[in-house]
Amino acid sequence: MRALLARVDAVLVQALIAAALSFAHLHDIAAAAGQDGWKAWAYPISVDLLLVAAWRRLRTGGGKASSWCWFVIALTASLGANVATAGLLDIHQVPAWLRILVAGWPAVAFLGGTLLAHSAPTTKPDNDTEHDVEVIEDQEHPPEPAPEPPAHPAIEAPERPAVPVPAALVEHARKVAAEHHTRTGIPIDTPTLRARLGVPAPMAEAIAAQLT
Repeated sequence: MRALLARVDAVLVQALIAAALSFAHLHDIAAAAGQDGWKAWAYPISVDLLLVAAWRRLRTGGGKASSWCWFVIALTASLGANVATAGLLDIHQVPAWLRILVAGWPAVAFLGGTLLAHSAPTTKPDNDTEHDVEVIEDQEHPPEPAPEPPAHPAIEAPERPAVPVPAALVEHARKVAAEHHTRTGIPIDTPTLRARLGVPAPMAEAIAAQLT
């Protein structure tokens, strides 16, 4: 925990030093370009606010191109002031183009801040929104109902149990069937077999099934 606090404190101290130096350099450039008094102090605030607004817009994920554009513009203004006050520019003889840039900066900063603060971020719908859209579409187009089962389903007839037939009766039936075939030239049918044997209809059908 102490190491984390020490690291955070070091970062904060470094940020304060960098902000103070950048603030002073922007003030000196503005004052050298003819913006004296309170106006020279307003320029550093304007640059830093535009830089922070662009960075926050980048963090929210909206308007990547415009956010990067205004972030680079504000960063260029801050770095330009730092480099210019490092001895590369004569503070007592500021060129005309720099005076024009300093004079036009408030309008540029106001335009950038307005676009960054009041333009609607473009974000993709999350999974919950897509799921809600799918649910609404399903409600608009409900699935077709399944066909209802018949009110009275058909009842299959139970199979007849097999009728036990004595082997001797089967042998006798074979002789009767052979004799009928020899006499008539056609196989014996079940009603004739039943009449010849004198047995019930189920037993006659069972015997006829064994003869085929």
